[in-house]
Amino acid sequence: MSRIGKQKIAIPAGVTATIALEKGLQVVKIKGPLGELVRDFKPEIKLEIANGEISSTPTAESIFLRSLWGTYMAHIKNMIAGVTKGFKKVLIVEGIGFKVQLAGEKLTFSLGFSHTVEVKLPKGIKATVEKNVITLTSSDKELLGQFAEKIVSLKKPEPYKGKGIKYEGQVIKIKQGKKTVS
Repeated sequence: MSRIGKQKIAIPAGVTATIALEKGLQVVKIKGPLGELVRDFKPEIKLEIANGEISSTPTAESIFLRSLWGTYMAHIKNMIAGVTKGFKKVLIVEGIGFKVQLAGEKLTFSLGFSHTVEVKLPKGIKATVEKNVITLTSSDKELLGQFAEKIVSLKKPEPYKGKGIKYEGQVIKIKQGKKTVS
């Protein structure tokens, strides 16, 4: 049995949740003050809304469905947290000559290449840039994480000086450089 799947999720005030069957899938819509999120779930895990709570039960007994059970409830919990509080990721661009600028819906990076790198912000993500600190906010946790990793992958922090794009609080283990014999 899934410990996470068994728990009921309370729907806070100001948030509306609906579950509908479309094309053989359960479509969960969560609407709150920060937006609306929609996600499809397989019908093998039955989702229900009753008394201001979302509950789930598997329709059969298998290892695959037990793993889906907890995952689905975690997704719904993240959807509710996203439309009420939102999620935030902070990235730091570190290195001499490394810069980032926000122009409309595009982030423009100077990362030591012969050209600048432009990245368009996906719908649902807001960005602010102060010096070399990028703050990304969104109500969709999964989209935010994927986009933040896409930005980090442009120039991963290297292990000798720590130059590159990293998450706030990320510790880069710095290697010792070559030693010269004198």
